[in-house]
Amino acid sequence: MVHRAKTFVVKNGPLLTTIVIFILVYIIGGLLYPAMQKPQVFFNLFINNATLLIVSIGLTLVILTKGIDLSVAGMIALTSAASAALLQAGMSAWLVIPLMLLMGIVIGFVMGWIIHYFKVQPFIVTLMGLWFARGMAYIITLTSLTINDGIYRSLALTKIYLPFFGNAYIYPSTLIGPVLLIVVFLLATLTRFGRTIYAIGNNEQSAILMGLPAGRTKLIVYSFGGFCSALGGIVFSISLLSGYGGYAPGMELDAIASVVIGGTLLTGGIGNVIGTLFGVLINGTIVTILQFNGTLSSWWTRIAVGGLTLIFIGIQSLFYMRQKHS
Repeated sequence: MVHRAKTFVVKNGPLLTTIVIFILVYIIGGLLYPAMQKPQVFFNLFINNATLLIVSIGLTLVILTKGIDLSVAGMIALTSAASAALLQAGMSAWLVIPLMLLMGIVIGFVMGWIIHYFKVQPFIVTLMGLWFARGMAYIITLTSLTINDGIYRSLALTKIYLPFFGNAYIYPSTLIGPVLLIVVFLLATLTRFGRTIYAIGNNEQSAILMGLPAGRTKLIVYSFGGFCSALGGIVFSISLLSGYGGYAPGMELDAIASVVIGGTLLTGGIGNVIGTLFGVLINGTIVTILQFNGTLSSWWTRIAVGGLTLIFIGIQSLFYMRQKHS
């Protein structure tokens, strides 16, 4: 029994560490600023980080295959700008949303295809994807476009009240990330597709020799990453009711940091989306504490997240070494 418990801790050490640190940071914030103890402040973490959670989920699968996707922020900007322009042109939101998702899937697929068949480093390909998407967004519009569509406004302004939590509320778009998280977690842990993702991350050549469809899986993973980026862009444009090519600067780095803090190794093969959720929540909690303080620069968020990322890389290395020798 003791051996099983020890094995569980070693195997899930990074995830457990992430959860503990989130709880500690939130408790400290609540003690420093009693207003943080209100349930609405906790649910605001999901409201304010809805887009970051969505793109981080897609990025988690990409990193599990030993890849990277730097295009996510550009895709958010492109999706917001393109959807705003189409809505202003009179196109129905029920047509715009599927078109944006399809665009994300196609761009993700093209990047995955180049990475797999031309053996180009994911860093280079997705960096080109970032520049392409951001550039296309600025070609569509150099200024912010207001969205007046009734469906978008309804999704942005409708509150879902939670009476068991002091009448706290969330928005419909807030639910997209948690639902996507559950689906992806089940997909990654209970299906052959999920096992193939982990096998590719651990050793792609071995996965190929085992007869696993490594190429097809990587194409699906990058396509799904593009889908998540476009979906995140839709949620972003709903929350702001506008589209602009300059939106979400640096969010690709926030997403990578959230995934790493959540316990996913950049070398692939180890991690899960539950850890990514807590990585996003830690990021959001740090921002919330700084907002309640009111005197510190927002750049302290970058410093704190950067420091935590380095610490978690060290923690992951320690647990990985112990797991290897156990």
